[in-house]
Amino acid sequence: MKFPVMILTVVFMLFLSVLLAQNNLKENLSINYVTQDLNNSIIGYPGEMASLLISNKQMKSTSHDILSVSNRKDSFLKNQVIAHRGAWKNTGTPQNSVGSLKAAIDMGCAGSEADLHMTKDGKLIMNHDPDVDGIHIQITDYKDLKHIRLSNGERLPLLEDFLKIIKAQNATRLILEIKTSQKGPEWAKETVRKVIDAVHKKKVQDWMAYISFDYEICKEILKLEPTANVQYLNGDKSPEQLKADGIKGADYHYTVFQKKPEWIQSAKMNQIDLNAWTVNKSADMKWLLDNGFEYITTDQPELLFKEIKKAQNNK
Repeated sequence: MKFPVMILTVVFMLFLSVLLAQNNLKENLSINYVTQDLNNSIIGYPGEMASLLISNKQMKSTSHDILSVSNRKDSFLKNQVIAHRGAWKNTGTPQNSVGSLKAAIDMGCAGSEADLHMTKDGKLIMNHDPDVDGIHIQITDYKDLKHIRLSNGERLPLLEDFLKIIKAQNATRLILEIKTSQKGPEWAKETVRKVIDAVHKKKVQDWMAYISFDYEICKEILKLEPTANVQYLNGDKSPEQLKADGIKGADYHYTVFQKKPEWIQSAKMNQIDLNAWTVNKSADMKWLLDNGFEYITTDQPELLFKEIKKAQNNK
């Protein structure tokens, strides 16, 4: 009777060794992802298999194929186009949705902007307004919001959903607006802490830029993440003040720069990035491009791409 027991023991040990080896392989394998157009997405394949699938399917996006093979900063797109709340206006997707984020990536935008609020129980919700379907986000638990569906059938997205998508490529950055808190400065600080924790957990620091109308939120981000790309929205701080506080960008309504054109040169001298919102007319886009703005935030990324091409052809 001892001989069968010994055989079973050996078989069990071999089985256990195989399981441990597989787990170690999964932990150490660097997974590369590929994202193609919205209707035919391939996500989560190891790099070699993903490359084969791309070749076989001859995947083509609107302006580029996106293959994430590393976390190199120089892989990100260098154009001026920031899709405001994602690329939604001409794609049939809702603002601040997974669909509009994927559309911005597929379109080849340098960045996709999105808005964030924190629920009463600490969940990070992607939504522009402080309320959704008449329910105030900051005083409501997530369980009372998760039933809500967007116009395309998506559930109300969480920050973690967006972080997963942007990590699956490294061409488009997420431009995250942390909304001004209606519950006071401590709530705002806790929101910032939760955001930075989530970004670090996903290891997507290089994919992120942060914006806010609240100057204290901007400074709180830098306390927790000193190297973060933080840009201020409210238009009431000079480029010199931004530089003194470590804020990297002046992301103001375009009329602020038209009223204070001297801030454009000052920003360039102080190495402050110039961004302008929300720019939807060709004439305004052209003015900003002529003045050397690094970024332009728009509901019309398709139109901005056309204006960029015109500007390049006219050089």
